[in-house]
Amino acid sequence: MTEAERTIITPDDDTPQRAGEPATGAVPAPATGSDADADAQVRAQAALRRRRRVLVLVGVAAFAYLLDVLSKLWVVHSLEGRAPVHIFGHYLELDALRNAGAAFGMGQGMTIVFTAIAVGVIVVIVRLSRRLYSTPWAIALGLLLGGAFGNLTDRVLRSPGGFQGRVVDFIAPAHFAVFNLADSAITCGGVLIVLLSFRGIDPDGTRHRD
Repeated sequence: MTEAERTIITPDDDTPQRAGEPATGAVPAPATGSDADADAQVRAQAALRRRRRVLVLVGVAAFAYLLDVLSKLWVVHSLEGRAPVHIFGHYLELDALRNAGAAFGMGQGMTIVFTAIAVGVIVVIVRLSRRLYSTPWAIALGLLLGGAFGNLTDRVLRSPGGFQGRVVDFIAPAHFAVFNLADSAITCGGVLIVLLSFRGIDPDGTRHRD
């Protein structure tokens, strides 16, 4: 039988229909059970990936925060009020200082402003974590989160209080500002985010091109 002879004329439509094709105006068949199961499995795997990346973020943040808090406790107990400790001659010293400004001593007298900025950074990171599927982004945001929490703890708990507490700084390179481990975590996280952005990697793991 030829191709033309295999056409079928439907009762409600004079348009020829090839055998095996749905009739004109036919309702598409619903997804089979296997298709629905596959779709559910894909969604479950995506949710699992996101949870794993969030765990990486939280783990990095907790590690950075713990290092910062423990180092500051040691500095206050062992270094504050004493002469600087020389690590590499005059090139690197440990010198306990109280900083009312932002990272690296900038913005003295704007303590409450930087406290609000730290809170804002934490809120943004929490919102980003809802669509986080990239491990490098999880590490970067974890560093930012741990550093922000570290310095925010000083703002809240240290004198003079009232969200204006002075941050403990102690790493003093020659010809550079004195800083702490929270500042280092924030800086490393920021640099990593810039690198990821230049490479076109988004927090959800996709790549974009400008």
